[in-house]
Amino acid sequence: MSTEQAVRLRGFALRHRVAFGVGWLLVLLLGGVVAVAGLGRLDQSFTASGGPGHRANQAVQERYGNGAAVAPLVAVASWPAAGDVRAQDAAGRFEDAVRRAAGPGARTVSFAGTGDEGFLGADGSTVYALVYPGAGKPDLAGLTAVEEAAGTLREGLRAALPEARVEVTGVLPLQHDSAVAGPGAPALAVKAACALGLLGLLVLAFRSPLGVLAPLLLAGVTSVGALVLVEAVAGFTEISFVVVYLVPVTSLVLAVHRWAQPPESAARSAVAAGAAGAAACAVLALFPAAFLRSVGVAGLAVWAVGTATALTLTPVLRSMATRRPRTTQKTRTTRALGTTRTTRTARTARTARTARTARTAPARVGRRPRTIPAAVGLAFLVLLAGAATQLRVGNPEAHALVAAGPARDGLDRLAAAGVPSGVLNPLEVLVPAGADAQAVAARAARVPGVLLAAAPAAADWRRDGSAVIVVVPEEEPMTAAGAATVTALRSALSGGTHPALVGGSGVVDRDLVDGVYGLLPSAVPAAALAALLALAALTTAGTAVRAVSGALLAAVAAAGALTVLWQWGPPGTGAVTGWVPLVVGAFAFCVSLDRSVASAAGGPSWAGPVAAGAGALAVLAVGIGPQVELALLVSGFAMAALFDALAGRRRTPPAPPARPTYRSSFQLV
Repeated sequence: MSTEQAVRLRGFALRHRVAFGVGWLLVLLLGGVVAVAGLGRLDQSFTASGGPGHRANQAVQERYGNGAAVAPLVAVASWPAAGDVRAQDAAGRFEDAVRRAAGPGARTVSFAGTGDEGFLGADGSTVYALVYPGAGKPDLAGLTAVEEAAGTLREGLRAALPEARVEVTGVLPLQHDSAVAGPGAPALAVKAACALGLLGLLVLAFRSPLGVLAPLLLAGVTSVGALVLVEAVAGFTEISFVVVYLVPVTSLVLAVHRWAQPPESAARSAVAAGAAGAAACAVLALFPAAFLRSVGVAGLAVWAVGTATALTLTPVLRSMATRRPRTTQKTRTTRALGTTRTTRTARTARTARTARTARTAPARVGRRPRTIPAAVGLAFLVLLAGAATQLRVGNPEAHALVAAGPARDGLDRLAAAGVPSGVLNPLEVLVPAGADAQAVAARAARVPGVLLAAAPAAADWRRDGSAVIVVVPEEEPMTAAGAATVTALRSALSGGTHPALVGGSGVVDRDLVDGVYGLLPSAVPAAALAALLALAALTTAGTAVRAVSGALLAAVAAAGALTVLWQWGPPGTGAVTGWVPLVVGAFAFCVSLDRSVASAAGGPSWAGPVAAGAGALAVLAVGIGPQVELALLVSGFAMAALFDALAGRRRTPPAPPARPTYRSSFQLV
């Protein structure tokens, strides 16, 4: 769409404001129902499809019905007498109690069934078992079932072993305890303050009830429309559930920013930014990785619906705020004369100020009060971009998931017994028919960094000639040592006539790095080039280069900020959940691109900071709490918005540059 067509569409919407208003209202109401009902179409596994680990997990899931990408529960029991734990009676009772409490369809493995002393604590009085509940699947419903199974397992073991100290832990129970804890009173107060701050910011910026409600309405319509489009695409290809976090926040920031633009430039900047953003997201959607495709499709939908609302709904809402009562011809004539006199007076004053400025200019030559802050800000963003190169993606380390709770008690019990935390993310190796499972387990046990490798003989671990062996690493897979263990294990088991498939919850992070982040060196430049060409076709080459380069820097700096705050900072997560930097980076790119284009088109300098501040306050009001993964996402959104707000505050040099020329059709320069 050319800018002339955009202006004509805007005029058409104003002439038919009632029809367009009713149409968008139906989109909000009916589309909201459709969007909620269609959430089940989105992939809820949060795994990187297509990688070797994903293929192995699919094979295990199809054949055995549980385990695979879902981390098991870890049942821990400690006896007061050190000798009891190795006695056949105690070990057998523990194994039987675990099997009964785990329920039907579960797979369990411990010392009694394997004889492997890796299942024993170094203190001589602690033993643990790995439990794969029968209902566990790598989706939200399956993860919830595993979390609920932890409570049932804990109660059953405590009833069966009253003389022992029994705990149940695991990745999912730790996350569950974090969610159950909920935000405390200070966090609730901060959430309320952020919500009130959002409303206060909109009131101060727009100074009218409609000015507060209109951006929220635009954001709601854009979010609903974009989600409906995304869910429609999900009927044909895999789209990850992570888009439900990206769409609303991006829609809100774009809506606030578009509402702040003056009517004379709003349509042109919306078309230019929308074309550039849509082009970049469309390129991402073409790459063969589910997360990149999901982010690309979601971004494309937001840009498409957001541009449509900017051209049709925004002018309709604006007309409601600017309609004035009819005036008589005499009043109009008087106003015209007054305006003419005022214009002449203002022109005379501007001329006098210009002359005074020219006379006093030599005294201020060389003064650039904003050069140093701008240089410092740019250097800060560059340093954060450098920190992004050290980003380690993966689930946060276990100790960072929750500070207290039943699952944390189990984790502390393991640590006190000298059991490494790698037991929370064991690997499952699918041994095909015709191969010797015991021999494969012996080969895996010799890999550096492996605590134990066992091939249980129980029927639950053998199906149709195949077998599953469990490999427990010493270190968690998101650490450098844990990742090296996974790589070495794959290499050790890849040869032979019947190569084994290495799966389990510990390989998901590795697949994400190889299958998704490995594509970024080609995906990011391709998307940036598409945005650059589309923007240069509608504005000037200089505007396009500044906008796209700034958006890229914002996206990378946001990932670097996550690294500094979480991976290196006091939380010490050791890693950042793999999909979070992708979503945060896409958000930062989109909002920075829109702000840059609108600013170049003559938009007010306060619009960018207000929009970014609104987005930051909104995500903080919703997401502040003890859940680490949600905190990662919320802080990433907030920091990206903060960086964009600071960038939007940079004022133009004393001599304002000419506005970019918006072309009426696509022409490459």
